[in-house]
Amino acid sequence: MHLAVIVLAAGKGTRMKSDLPKVLHRVAGRSLLEWVLAAAAPLDVEETVVVVGHGADTVAAVLPSNAVTVVQEPQLGTGDAARVGLGACSDAIDTVLIIPGDMPLLEADTLAAVVDAHRDKGAAATVLTVKMDDPTGYGRVERRWDQVTAIVEQRDADERQQAIDEVNTSVYAFDAAFLSDALGRLGSDNSQGEYYLTDVIGILSGQSRPVAAVTTEAVEGTGVNSHVQLAAVAEVLRHRTNDELMTSGVSMVDPSRVYIDAGVEVAPGAMIYPGVHLEGATTVGAGAEVGPDVHARDTVIGPGSTVRYSVLDGATIGPDATVGPFTYLRPGADLADRSKAGAFVEIKKSRVGTGSKVPHLSYIGDATIGEDTNIGAATVTVNYDGYDKHPTVIGDRVRIGSDTMLVAPVTVGDDAYTGAGSVITHDVSPGALAIERSHQKEIPGYAERRKHRASEDGK
Repeated sequence: MHLAVIVLAAGKGTRMKSDLPKVLHRVAGRSLLEWVLAAAAPLDVEETVVVVGHGADTVAAVLPSNAVTVVQEPQLGTGDAARVGLGACSDAIDTVLIIPGDMPLLEADTLAAVVDAHRDKGAAATVLTVKMDDPTGYGRVERRWDQVTAIVEQRDADERQQAIDEVNTSVYAFDAAFLSDALGRLGSDNSQGEYYLTDVIGILSGQSRPVAAVTTEAVEGTGVNSHVQLAAVAEVLRHRTNDELMTSGVSMVDPSRVYIDAGVEVAPGAMIYPGVHLEGATTVGAGAEVGPDVHARDTVIGPGSTVRYSVLDGATIGPDATVGPFTYLRPGADLADRSKAGAFVEIKKSRVGTGSKVPHLSYIGDATIGEDTNIGAATVTVNYDGYDKHPTVIGDRVRIGSDTMLVAPVTVGDDAYTGAGSVITHDVSPGALAIERSHQKEIPGYAERRKHRASEDGK
């Protein structure tokens, strides 16, 4: 058996009111199209064809290398799209699975069930259906016992047909030869003047060829045509993701307020608090505590680490480190084991060594900090001269006094100190104390003289 998957992704998605092709709108870490392709990936697929139209080049650019794209132009309906897609398949294909590109809630097991039922029953076609309390807007599935005889679109359905609660999801398995023949027989005598793929079912049934059906949960039949529907499917996908993680051993205080993208890895034993957003290539190690209110993208959070009320973007946090509250780790921030980035700290493109601490109110940029070093409050690495960025190197066991300005390029040696309020413009030798302050000057009686002068001025 040779299986091809054809994904119909040519639609513009007018109701999205966006220049972005509909199937490229993202939800829970993937585009709609990527969710569909992920559901089909576990099947034993010989060929994958994506039919594109609006924004064809943009859609093609995000597809995996094993997917072939064909352009439907002009767009004359789903039947025409299936014809274009089938034309890109090789003669070796005997079974075709057709899937809309805007149905991210489809699951791999369901698609496998459609293909298996199709082959087991020797059907010419197999339709994936769902039952809905309110089927308005969907194509109704007409049956004679266990055989599907027709699919009637809402706009073409009469009163009896509109009362049917079983509807078409637009997911089908076809015998490739029967599909090719039926597509050649399609007409466009309908309210839209288009070629409906649904009419293929009526053609096959009229030829007394068996048309089977597989019914699944209604939620899987949800397509996305608006931002309202996009948000609705996002909620379902988050629920699925969080359920899988909790089943694996991840703790969540309130999973309804946890947003974890597809592709994020969270190890068993981690604790996720409310208000957490984990995106991109983020990983969370065992025993880590993340949240409340953390937004992390493309970030590694090591085992046993704690991150609270912070934004992390392209950062690496080692085991047993502490981040937050109100910390901003920018790309290239690298915190080693047992290190700390505390309240109102920003770190960019810098390494903080094992056991070192940047406790509060500091900016560290383009810096390398050694082990067991403490950076005092309000320290700034002055790394930018208006044209170029310059490095700061701080050694092991260094004590940087509060409100120190380290004007890069500068190096502070091992075991050195800087005095609070200093502006360090030269290298500091290992073990030395560097102080840069003017002598304090005191003017006795200054307050009284100011008060007297103000009274004379009538203030």
